Amino acid sequence: MRILIWHVHGSWTTSFVHGPHDYLLPVLPDRGPDGRGRAQTWDWPAAARELTPEQLAGEDFDAVVLQRPHEAGLLERWTGRRPGRDVPAVYVEHDTPRGPAATTRHPMAGRTDVPVVHVTHFNRMMWDNGEAPTEVVEHGVLDPGHLYTGERGSLAVVVNEPVRRSRIAGTDLVVDLGRQLPVEVYGMGMAELAAAAPHLAGGLHENYPQHRLHAALGAHRAYFHPYRWTSLGLALLEAMTLGMPVLGLVTTEAPRAVPPEAGLLSNDPRALAAQARAWLADPDAAAAAGSAAREHALAHYGTDRFHADWDRILEKVTA
Repeated sequence: MRILIWHVHGSWTTSFVHGPHDYLLPVLPDRGPDGRGRAQTWDWPAAARELTPEQLAGEDFDAVVLQRPHEAGLLERWTGRRPGRDVPAVYVEHDTPRGPAATTRHPMAGRTDVPVVHVTHFNRMMWDNGEAPTEVVEHGVLDPGHLYTGERGSLAVVVNEPVRRSRIAGTDLVVDLGRQLPVEVYGMGMAELAAAAPHLAGGLHENYPQHRLHAALGAHRAYFHPYRWTSLGLALLEAMTLGMPVLGLVTTEAPRAVPPEAGLLSNDPRALAAQARAWLADPDAAAAAGSAAREHALAHYGTDRFHADWDRILEKVTA
């Protein structure tokens, strides 16, 4: 199939465009949010092609994957086609509700012609999807290999824009833990975090390319996933596939993703700190938990299952 999709979430799109189809990626001169085109820090296959709005207007495609409410308007303005009417469409919802947890109505809730595909079962349960048909396709991550060494006695965190996202991302928990133990943070927006938490400044790493990020993460003793209210982070699953033991909160979809043998989920920061100290003192125990994490992630979040689920949905909407 030929599938039109915007580059919105880099890690998720990386897995998606490694499927068996041709992927048309809108690109604009400024490579802003509505036209990022191909990734600059991930390795994408040649089947993921950039097209300008003018090129898209004359291009045939079999389906469109929407991810933000305004993309339906972009599609009609650029191509003259309406999603769900002139071209088959699905809407991928990457996030938890940003309003009241159980009563926020989804932007597509009033439509029956565009299925909403959630990335976790938790998200589908919490959103008010209204009349929209719903599906769940759990994440799939490319296997980077067992890169874990744990040679560095520190914890790693991956979070983009930690100051802006603040309590949603659990940035306050990272700041507090960083006062007790060595913690290093990777992502975008590290300058703002350095200003807000100077004691972390020596361990902040800005927007590494994916291959470099994986190698850097694997050297840390363990991974900390501090998110309070967000979809299951792909960075967590990638850390698990690296062979890292994980710490996190008992929130959203994390209990499904992290079995007890792979790490510790707790809403008690003291318990998380205690487990981190135990792993810092016992590298073998950390490595054993990391091996269990990798085994679980490969079994449940591999790309073969991810692409098979997506093929089923795309075949259904284009039938």
